[in-house]
Amino acid sequence: MKYLLLKHYRGGPAPTWDWAPMDQWTPQEVDAHIQYMRDFADRLKESGEFVGEAALAPEGTFVRYDGEGRPPVTDGPFAETKDLIAGWMIIDVDSRDRALQLAGELSAAPGPGGKPIHEWLEVRPFLTEPPKTVTE
Repeated sequence: MKYLLLKHYRGGPAPTWDWAPMDQWTPQEVDAHIQYMRDFADRLKESGEFVGEAALAPEGTFVRYDGEGRPPVTDGPFAETKDLIAGWMIIDVDSRDRALQLAGELSAAPGPGGKPIHEWLEVRPFLTEPPKTVTE
């Protein structure tokens, strides 16, 4: 089963630990955090559970279709007022329990002072087949 682990920089449940935003960390703290995530991904590559990952920039824009021949409608960017996804990882594991276990481990990435940040991660399963529609 494939799962998406979403790293919310803002917009998730209230943090359990009050840590400064990453742009206020020392370079060594940022390096340690990133190295933890690289080591985590490398371990999952070895076990065959890693699919992909990416860090995301804080900029973003919501876009929607506005009709034939019209330009798309955009909203934003307003990063200061909306949820901010910092990055994601896709894993392929045998069970939901394993996905939750790995998300818990990833949540322990170090932050200021080398302490785990206890970051909330959103764990979302991929659909295994298209949703069924009911017809009468």
